[in-house]
Amino acid sequence: MNARDASQQRARPRAAPPEAGTANPMPRPSAKPVPRETPAPQAPARAPLIDLPRLRHAEPAQRRRLIAVTAVTALWFGFTVWAASFWFEALADAVGIVAATFFTGGLALIPSTMNMFIVASLLLDKRPPRRALARYPALSVLMYVRDQAQSIAQTIESIRRQEYPGPFEVILIDDASTDRTAQIVHDMGYRWIKVLRQSRNRGKAAAMNRALESAQHDLVVTLDADAILFGDALWSMVERYMTAEPDVRAISGCVLVRNSRDNWLTRAQEWDYFHGLASMKRMQSRYQGTVVAEAAFTIYDRVALKELGGWRSDVAEDVLLTWDMLQKGWRVGFAEDACCFIIVPADVKSFLQQRMRHARVTLRALAELPGELVKRRRTSMLFVVWHLLFPWTDLAFTLGFIPGVILSIAYSSHLLMGPMVLTLLPAVLLLNLVIFFVMRSMFNDHGLKVRRNVGGLLVYVFGYSLLLQPARVAGYLASLVRPRPAKPESAE
Repeated sequence: MNARDASQQRARPRAAPPEAGTANPMPRPSAKPVPRETPAPQAPARAPLIDLPRLRHAEPAQRRRLIAVTAVTALWFGFTVWAASFWFEALADAVGIVAATFFTGGLALIPSTMNMFIVASLLLDKRPPRRALARYPALSVLMYVRDQAQSIAQTIESIRRQEYPGPFEVILIDDASTDRTAQIVHDMGYRWIKVLRQSRNRGKAAAMNRALESAQHDLVVTLDADAILFGDALWSMVERYMTAEPDVRAISGCVLVRNSRDNWLTRAQEWDYFHGLASMKRMQSRYQGTVVAEAAFTIYDRVALKELGGWRSDVAEDVLLTWDMLQKGWRVGFAEDACCFIIVPADVKSFLQQRMRHARVTLRALAELPGELVKRRRTSMLFVVWHLLFPWTDLAFTLGFIPGVILSIAYSSHLLMGPMVLTLLPAVLLLNLVIFFVMRSMFNDHGLKVRRNVGGLLVYVFGYSLLLQPARVAGYLASLVRPRPAKPESAE
């Protein structure tokens, strides 16, 4: 019998939440559960499930919400086509019909329709309440570490302050660090930490697979070495997993920015994680279609990981592992209230390198997209298709936005900016407004406050894409001209 089958539900007292912000969280201890008998175990809450093969078996409310989202999205797409038509003919005369279609679609039609689909989905999202468990399953927390002496102690302390009520172990795999990382962990003296050291750098995938082989428990949590778990993040993630659909094999947590007060760039990234990434994950999970479970903070079924052979690449390892799960017919969920805070790049060079790497990961994953996954009629395929459209929208923005601004200001020609302003800008503003209130409600429930960050918001709305999209285009090009990296060696 696995951990999911052994659980029963019961209430759990919570500690009074202290004030906290999105950038410098202080993990609060969760009150340990008081054992008591439950009169009768209840059935786990059924997560909303909308998927093409099962749509006819969905509850009427689910079908109505899907129809409503589809109708709103279709109407908005019709509006964007109508609005763009005022400039399309003139643009086609100037640059040709192919280029006009490329720019109009990439700058206006596709991103605007995507944003409106997210807005409609979030507005109609009715999440089942989390339920406390009578007994919390054992966990194995895997941490890949390489030269993390500055942050590793804080990360481990955040795990300790979780006061997780079930058995747990932390397996720290040190991939040939050259600093005092291993010594710092040893000096902390916690018996529940096991350190595995590799004599030379083998890569993240090989290191994680070695840690997986050492895991003793059925549920495995991956956590970045610079992450801070907030509040009762482990409790929340486990509760979401245990009450999810039987075919869910992983739940991804909500990753936010820890160092957002460093400078203007980290302030802008705070909004990117808070609005962009969180809204996308929440929307995808609404349809049980999460397509990427980041290793920064995710819970997995250990048996499922071993059946897949673990992580199979140092490039796009998270994406490929998630898609391997989808190919098996399994699902990946999202726990929006299981929050962790990570350190993001604080200088432009590191930021550009990171986003170029993410773009290379996207192309690598798409190149290795399993054919069997494409044949599955699942809503997750919708979001895989979205990934296919990102290179188009990124390239259209990189090539068209700056020239469009110059044409509008210097020559009063709105051939490029007209469709974008009329269709994309309202959708983006509405999306940011909706996700702000959605996330603020979740923050309030967990003792977090959305701190004032007007400067970061202005940079995020008006200047962030000037760095992000060109960096991603450069990453796509680098992925096309560079040879595919060799497979990593097996761990010692």
